[in-house]
Amino acid sequence: MTEVKSIWTSKREKYLWLCVVIVIFAILSILFMGQPLVRQLRSQDVQAVFFLIGLLLVALAIILHGIRAKPGKLELSVIIGVAAVYIMFIFRLGAPERSHLIEYSVLAILIHKALLERSKYRTLTLKPGLLAFILAFSFGVLDESIQYFIPTRVFDVEDIIFNGSAVSMALIASLILQFVKNRFRIKTDN
Repeated sequence: MTEVKSIWTSKREKYLWLCVVIVIFAILSILFMGQPLVRQLRSQDVQAVFFLIGLLLVALAIILHGIRAKPGKLELSVIIGVAAVYIMFIFRLGAPERSHLIEYSVLAILIHKALLERSKYRTLTLKPGLLAFILAFSFGVLDESIQYFIPTRVFDVEDIIFNGSAVSMALIASLILQFVKNRFRIKTDN
């Protein structure tokens, strides 16, 4: 009798993919309730508070994904630099683009973590970072494509490009933090 192989390599991978599905569901649900919710929350102060909470959570996710132990001075410098880039980028954006930044940064980090976990047990055909970019960006294209068919939404190629930028920024920031952490650890071992 043939043994059935699980699609998950570990409980952690299964949990991470479940988180990915939850984020995807949240992004898709916003397609249908986004406009009525925005009308209910017209106050700029309320929107600013929600945005800042979302931004802080994204920053925390990137930092926790990029480092695995107490950061050193060099890592803290990189974290502050990445945070400065995100903040300056955010000041140039309108409210809808800011939400894309949060949504797709979180999605990219979760997919990357799930793929890193999977790569511990199985060989992947592409590097986890590249594969995470492809998957998260593809979902961004799908998200925008669905909007073409929803009367209250607008299909926008610029949003597709922005989704890709948000995915890239989150993954690059995370990979830089991992690189600095690994590089710093190697130097202290010698």
